[in-house]
Amino acid sequence: MKPVGPIPDGYSSSNGELVIGGRRVSELVKDAGQTPLFVYSRAHLDRRVGELRAALPPRIGLNYAVKANPHPAIIAHMEPLVDGFDIASGGELAMTGAAGIDPARVSFAGPGKRDDELEAAIAAGVTLNCESEGEAQRALAIGGRIGKAPRIAIRVNPDFELKGSGMKMGGGAKPFGVDAERVPVLARSILGAGAEWRGLHIFTGSQALSADAIIEAQGNVIALAAQLSDEIGERLPKLNMGGGFGIPYFPNDKRLDLGAVGQALHRYVDALPPAFAETELCVELGRYLVGEAGVYLCRIIDRKVSHGVTYLVTDGGLHHQLAASGNFGTVVRRNYPAAIATQFGAEPTEVVNIVGCLCTPLDRLSDQALMPRADVGDIVAVFCAGAYGASASPAAFLGHGPAKEMII
Repeated sequence: MKPVGPIPDGYSSSNGELVIGGRRVSELVKDAGQTPLFVYSRAHLDRRVGELRAALPPRIGLNYAVKANPHPAIIAHMEPLVDGFDIASGGELAMTGAAGIDPARVSFAGPGKRDDELEAAIAAGVTLNCESEGEAQRALAIGGRIGKAPRIAIRVNPDFELKGSGMKMGGGAKPFGVDAERVPVLARSILGAGAEWRGLHIFTGSQALSADAIIEAQGNVIALAAQLSDEIGERLPKLNMGGGFGIPYFPNDKRLDLGAVGQALHRYVDALPPAFAETELCVELGRYLVGEAGVYLCRIIDRKVSHGVTYLVTDGGLHHQLAASGNFGTVVRRNYPAAIATQFGAEPTEVVNIVGCLCTPLDRLSDQALMPRADVGDIVAVFCAGAYGASASPAAFLGHGPAKEMII
């Protein structure tokens, strides 16, 4: 038997069924007209933003990293809740534009921006978080050609990393950002070329559950930003401090102590040097905002036994939930939070493998999980599906197509 991850707070049951946003899953599936189905809860989104606002200093803005979940309804819901949006492609630029978001609230990171993406961003007035000297030169040349000064920040590759993060994006050789020692020369050249200087973006890693690690990284970010500002000889209009706030996915994961992180940030803000008096500060969060607000629902279409092992075969799978299958960056596969949604709260009675409908042994949603008895027609819920779910999975694989998405 292998344990499943912890089910996030805020979910309940009614008449033995999982309730999301005040509605039973059978009702949601009926409204959608199909499974598989992603359901995103507005109440969860609102609550998480409220928790962050209460914990963080008022001076620190909150940016939404669109790559976590670019569903149009999610972007629209976040628009009045957050201060800015961080994008990573021309496609996401188009999405924020379609949502009517002011381009001045948008910043664009990513190590491989094409010329057409740069031109669209410059023309719109989006801030470019430049990742190399070459990218900055291309942006300046494009700005000169179209007659518009680009808004440029520099993404910094620091010498330190976010300890314990799921994906390290700083420290040592990286495709992300400009090595810290080269930043001052590049910044002065950007300023000299007449671009609108927008400051620094320092993102060290993602999916960390240790408050101490995040606090240490944030302190290092502020110290590095102050050093670079002095060396550049120009105040920082903005400092994007990155994010890294993680959510529990697996057994024994502990929830991030947001209160401790917030208290440390209050201390850091109170101790900022005078050069930061007018600097706009923000953190950039994706999965921490939306991850626990999403649930993936799929239906059991077969129950079979092979060599004494019970398999619950669903109409879903890794083509919608690649991360839950263990094929999105994890080294050792562990079970995501999962439940039999139509037997929610019932006593577990059997050990089962929950698998998808794809013709590959990689298509696993839960291994050797202790669950209530489930049969054909029951609905399986996979939690923490609000981030890096539908858009991060190979929906075209084997021709099954995408899952439906709805926000309630």
